[in-house]
Amino acid sequence: MPRLFLLPLLLLSATAGAATYQVGPTRSYTSLNQLFAAQDLGGGDVVEVDGNVTYAGGVVVPSGDGGSPGNPVVIRGIRVNGQRPHIAGGTNTVEFRQSNYLVFEGFEVTGGTARCILQGAHEVTVRDSVIHACPAHGILGTDQLSGSFTLEYSEIYDAGAGTSQHALYIQSDEIAWPGSVFRMRYNYVHDGNGGNLLKCRHERAEIYYNWFQGAAYHELELIGPDENTQQPGWTRDLVREDQDVVGNVIVHSNPAFGAVVRVGGDGTGVSKGRARFVNNTFLLTSGTDTTVFRIFQEMQSVEMHNNVIDVTAGGVPRIIRAVAGELTWTDGRQIRGSNNWIESTATFVPDTSEWSGTLSGTSPGFVDASLYDLRPTAASPLRDAGNAAPAGAPGFGFPNPLFPPAVQPQRAATVLGAALARPVDAAIDIGAFERVGDLIFANGFQ
Repeated sequence: MPRLFLLPLLLLSATAGAATYQVGPTRSYTSLNQLFAAQDLGGGDVVEVDGNVTYAGGVVVPSGDGGSPGNPVVIRGIRVNGQRPHIAGGTNTVEFRQSNYLVFEGFEVTGGTARCILQGAHEVTVRDSVIHACPAHGILGTDQLSGSFTLEYSEIYDAGAGTSQHALYIQSDEIAWPGSVFRMRYNYVHDGNGGNLLKCRHERAEIYYNWFQGAAYHELELIGPDENTQQPGWTRDLVREDQDVVGNVIVHSNPAFGAVVRVGGDGTGVSKGRARFVNNTFLLTSGTDTTVFRIFQEMQSVEMHNNVIDVTAGGVPRIIRAVAGELTWTDGRQIRGSNNWIESTATFVPDTSEWSGTLSGTSPGFVDASLYDLRPTAASPLRDAGNAAPAGAPGFGFPNPLFPPAVQPQRAATVLGAALARPVDAAIDIGAFERVGDLIFANGFQ
């Protein structure tokens, strides 16, 4: 039987004056907007929305209906006959309009012609939701007045369009909400129709234990704020944007676009930040030459440890592209890495002054890569081969890094509160999955 890692969920304590409201076709309130117009919600209030019903999009949670620090308003979908409530259509299907301290959970959201979800508030959590069939953006964070945002236990797919609309496009307002964090964990993001699966301009991003697969462009683009849309007083040197990417599976399959991750900038905003990649599994299935880490415009440091980069369909992996004339290092070139496994055909591999303990070969020893079973076999070279104390370049260590990884990603929507624990061994394996003795744990079976 698999071991389940029961993650702490937000515990809602009884609050004096808190109320529970019900929304549904047989309730006093038949829509969320009707409830918001009639009631002034506050911290501790809970809204329960009946499932197995489709509600019209254009839902706006207004600023007067948020909660308070540590005491959010919770808008919860209640499954009926196993079905979530479904909110469909509109320009923005659901919008958080400065409705700070809010939890939105248990919904299916589709069809917003501009965005399925427009996130414009601080300390918002979206969890246990399915966001799909979005002809433009899936979730878009506003350039101004957006703050900390958590996305967890959710599935996002069939979203994005062209080059500038993305499945997930996240940003924070560094004037209104300094120190904000984007927390993304236990999600399945796949089959994008355009743009990147995740384009992130947030001040700090913590991207843990997700499965990304099938972007039109980059699976991950981790850059700085759009310099044309910030509040007065903002400058590119106000803060540094950092990203910690740990324990994910990232599958690149589009033969028409040749890069997996871009960090630094995109021509409209630069991070000058620190990016860290630890215990991720990269699977390159496009059959064409592919750049794994594309470093562009302005960066301070990049570090990579215990990652596996495997090619399954031909093509040459280009590990790091940091092209002269396209990149400026704020403090000289700062790349560090350790104990990464790469294909023996790889090019643009850092030398031993930057990467140590690199392993290479023709197969990392997955159980069955064709079925996306990316657990190591008993004979895998990934076993016990990781660095137990990964570190960045001296003076450029990542602030408050996650290590060791505690959860293994799943190629499915993870059940709320039941992410799969990564077992602990005497020595950590390379990649997103761990094998202990003859036991391997992942994807709901052993």
